[in-house]
Parts: sequence; C-alpha cells; structure tokens
Amino acid sequence: MAWYNNYRALFIVLFACVVLVTVRAIGATTNPILKSEFIFQEAPFAECHASTIVETPKGLVCAWFGGTREGHEDVGIWLSRNDNGTWTLPLEVANGVQSSSRRFPCWNPVLFLPKSGPLLLFYKLGPSPSQWWGMLMRSSDFGKTWDSPQQLPKGILGPIKNKPIQLENGTILCGSSTEHDGWRVHFEASYDNAKTWEMIVPEDDGKRFGVIQPTLLQHSDGQIQAMMRSRSGKIIETWSKNGGKTWSPMNQSTLPNPNAGFDAMTLRGNRMLLVYNHTIRAGKRPRAREMLNIAISEDGKTWDAALILENTPDKEFSYPAVIQTHDGLVHIIYTWDRVRIKHVVLDPARLYLKSIQDGIWPN
Repeated sequence: MAWYNNYRALFIVLFACVVLVTVRAIGATTNPILKSEFIFQEAPFAECHASTIVETPKGLVCAWFGGTREGHEDVGIWLSRNDNGTWTLPLEVANGVQSSSRRFPCWNPVLFLPKSGPLLLFYKLGPSPSQWWGMLMRSSDFGKTWDSPQQLPKGILGPIKNKPIQLENGTILCGSSTEHDGWRVHFEASYDNAKTWEMIVPEDDGKRFGVIQPTLLQHSDGQIQAMMRSRSGKIIETWSKNGGKTWSPMNQSTLPNPNAGFDAMTLRGNRMLLVYNHTIRAGKRPRAREMLNIAISEDGKTWDAALILENTPDKEFSYPAVIQTHDGLVHIIYTWDRVRIKHVVLDPARLYLKSIQDGIWPN
C-alpha cells in the first residue's frame, strides 16, 4: 500500500497546486487595479499637491505643484512624462519669480488637450487663493517644451482644479471658482481654442452654499452636471441643459464631502466615475482625507461604492484627478501624504459595485 499512499500524497499536492493557480488566476482577472506606482521616488521639493494628468499621442503627462510647503514662495509647477512606461524625472516648468526680490507661489495646475491642440497647462499664481490670478502655457510637442507663460484676462482664472470638457461644437468649458468674497463658483467658456474667454456666473452662487472646484460630467441627453466641493459636509451639484450657459439651483447630493477636492468623469458607455474622500469632517481631524474612494453612477444622482483606493488613519490621500485613456483604462493620480504623487491604473469593467445607503460606505 506504500505506492498507493505515495500516489495519493502526490495527487493531493498536485490538486492543491492547481487550486492555488486557479485562485490566483481568478484574482488576477477580477482585481480592477492593474498598476499602482509613484510618479517619482525622490524629488528636489519637500511637499507636493494638486496633481493633474492628460493623455497625448505621445503618452501620459502629469503635473503638480511642489516646494517647501503649500503657499510657500518657492512652490512651482513640476511635470513628468510617461516615456515608454517610465515616468521621467520631475522637471519644474513654471515658477512665480517676478524679479530678483519678488516671487509668488504657484497653485493647482490643470492639463488639457483640446481636439485641435496644442497641449494646455493652466495654473494659478499669487500669494493666496483669495489673491491669485490665472496663467496659461502651451506645448506643441505634448509636454517636452513649453511656450512662455501668459496671464489670462482679468477675472479669468481657468479651470481651478479639475480638467475642462470640450463640447461637440468645440467649446472648451471650465469649472472655476473664487475665494476673495466667500466661496463662489463660476464657469469659463472659450469658443476659439483658449484664445478668448467668457465668464458664466450661476444665479444662486454663494446664496445657499459656499462652493469651489467644480468637476464636470457630460450626460447622454446633453445635460452637463457640475459637482462641487463645499463646507456643508456634502458634495453640491448643479445642472445645465444648454451647454453651460445657464445652471439650475444648487443642491446637496447624497455623498459626503469633508471639505476636500475631488474629480469625476463620464466614462465611455455613459457611466459616471467619481474619485473622492468618502469621509466625514469631525473633531480634531478637520480634513478627514485618510480614505480615498471610487463610486460609480448611471445617472449622476445615485452612486454605488466601487473601490477603496487608500485607507490609513492620520495619512492624507487627496486631490485626485482622473481620465480614461483610448484603451478604456482609467488612470487616477492623487496626493500621497503630501510627499509623493501616486498613479493607479484600473479596468472599470472589473469594478464590483455595492449600494451606498444613506450616504454610508458599505462594509
């Protein structure tokens, strides 16, 4: 019987190996996260924040602001390109040097590639969010070199944190906001590829909610939805039925907002994807940016829990930016504890959804 016991033992070992390989294969095909990496490991700045990402014919381009700390005069705009799967070393492409004795911090870069090009890099310059002004740079080689910075027209700030959208008629529509007279949202439209601009101010801005940093969603019926950061504890939303020319009264959504920036986009197939901090602002942790989440919606109103990207107490994971590339994959970048920028690639078809009831993230 010794031979039988030996064969039996061998069969058990082989069966266990097959089961293990099968489980790993199933896990590999169902895990939505395909890649998770840092844009850089080391950098010549102490802190970084407010990243932005865009796809170009030459690959991905990412930018953020970095320096001693947010608001310090040495904060500039840094950029990295994804060259054949590898991110280039961070390069400062803009700063706030005005003279040998005067320098302002840079803020909130936003990359955007219009249908007819060139690549645009918006950012803010000034001593504080209540005093900053809008700047714009252009690149005809998809981020390798940049034209000299130009100040946007007075009162025009450009997209304040999140990427613009481009309508079928070519209009570039930006979600923008100001902080010098409370928190107030407005929209900026360009009909000539970012050469001239029109400001659009919602009628009830600042009356019910103080809001900033809109992200824009395009719906299949032509409506545009703006979702906004607020201090009310909820994400605030408004809708437009005429290409952003007028907007509905602002209302609270069902999702929490701990006074933190977020981003969203309309996926191919018309589902909406939102990256945000599904946390409650409370107690001595006013920012509550320790958990970063992904939610999915069919209509922009009812949202389902899809994924937790980060969840570590006393750490900060914030200010995400999200795009969908030509291959259908979703790319998300965000501030990783203020010292690095993290890049996550996921397959949206693999997301497993669970209902969010009463604004509470499901177990």
